[in-house]
Amino acid sequence: MSSYLPQRLPRLFHKLLSCTAAGLPVLLSACAVQRTPPPLGPHALAKKLSPILQPSQDQGVRWGIVIASEDGTILFSRNANGRFIPASNTKLFTTAAAMAGLAELNHEAAEHPTTLLLAARPHGAPDLILRGSGDPTLSDNAACQTGCLQTLANAVSAKGLRRIHAIIADDQLFADERWGDGWSWNNLPTQWGTAVSALTLNDNTAELTVQPGIRLGDRPLSKWSAPDEGLTLLNQALTVPDGKPELNLEKKPGDTRLVLTGTLPADAPVQTLKIGLDDPALSAARHFRSLLREAGIRVQSIQVRHRLTKTAADTPAPAARILATLPAPDLKSDIRHLLKVSQNLHAELLLRRLALIHGNGSTEDGLTERKQVLTTLGLPAAGFSLYDGSGMSPYNRVTPQTVIQLLRLAERQPWGADWRDDLPLATRDGTLAHRFIGTPVADHLHAKTGTLAATHSLSGYLQTTRGQTLLIAIFANDIPDDLPHPTKIMDDLVTTIAEAE
Repeated sequence: MSSYLPQRLPRLFHKLLSCTAAGLPVLLSACAVQRTPPPLGPHALAKKLSPILQPSQDQGVRWGIVIASEDGTILFSRNANGRFIPASNTKLFTTAAAMAGLAELNHEAAEHPTTLLLAARPHGAPDLILRGSGDPTLSDNAACQTGCLQTLANAVSAKGLRRIHAIIADDQLFADERWGDGWSWNNLPTQWGTAVSALTLNDNTAELTVQPGIRLGDRPLSKWSAPDEGLTLLNQALTVPDGKPELNLEKKPGDTRLVLTGTLPADAPVQTLKIGLDDPALSAARHFRSLLREAGIRVQSIQVRHRLTKTAADTPAPAARILATLPAPDLKSDIRHLLKVSQNLHAELLLRRLALIHGNGSTEDGLTERKQVLTTLGLPAAGFSLYDGSGMSPYNRVTPQTVIQLLRLAERQPWGADWRDDLPLATRDGTLAHRFIGTPVADHLHAKTGTLAATHSLSGYLQTTRGQTLLIAIFANDIPDDLPHPTKIMDDLVTTIAEAE
């Protein structure tokens, strides 16, 4: 021991002197802290972020921002308790409630699979009842592997049936509420605002493929992906020598007529345009009829059964028997999908699925269940007022502080790590795949984006260049039309936070 001390003392005194010269207390712990810089302080961060915010704020943008550490310490805030339109950040609330109640949701999904029933009639051919389950993955695409409408068509063929009186499309599992409160009418005919139904097929959209005409000045050539959607196309577009494809589909809600406008260069590849459907159950019946006709089975007519909000679903006739069912959807995988790509329809279906836990599949029951689940977790009810599952409603309001609380609450849940990974990852996937490229934020931000008229949002988990994990909630409302690149302002904010020392 005595031979060790003389060798160690000079080094110890050297460290103590270096600390004293720096004006620090003569303590070994002070030296250790000096090697690991203290966490970023609120004043330092405000000094860096305010200049980025000020120009847009002078133009009328209303910012709501909270930056916090994982323990809840606020590092920066701007209108933390203001009420902001969250756009697709609404999906954070919907999916968090779904993850918390996933066992019950899976049970309900197993109890109500997509089902094909055969209903005999006193005279003539039988009816087929196609009963929807709210399965967001039901498809008749050629690449379909699970949740395939073709599987049900094969069951009819295997039964040896050759004539069907009627296909009855039944979407009564959910109330007939196809659009959310306040949804903008011009969004309804789009893939983002398509109608919601318990009998959902191909994301409730119709596809129109368009290719250049034979000669310049000709109308482009168009074709529907499905043979019969009940839609009429008025083609007013033109084939032009060069430029970028600029095609638009216009449709009024409730109208079966569509107008194709714009231009398509002569050397442009085939374009695929999607249109939202007004009655998805009716569309599913039409597609099913086409599959049966391909198998040589005649179908006389198609019918639809919807359910009003306050009424119970009709029960099939006693003579109806199950011909085939499809497997329950993988809800956990669908939550990941809808968060990554911000799929509005799937979020709305999830809200209505929540409504089945203690309700009857109405939007109102879904809103009540979501709120109950989140407040039970500890989220203050006063911090959010939400009217849909996806964020399409401009009536929705949240406070940035409440979003931070939701992010913190999620971290303490058994499902929190999975939910965090389900959020888009900067430069890698989903709605953040093309943002933050070449910045320190790349691969270090899991966050939900949001965009609506005059609204942008971004909330999630950021790992800084110092290795610190921060919770961020950033909302920009009242964005003027002439403000250039509002998304870049938000990205500059996040990059500055990630780099701040």
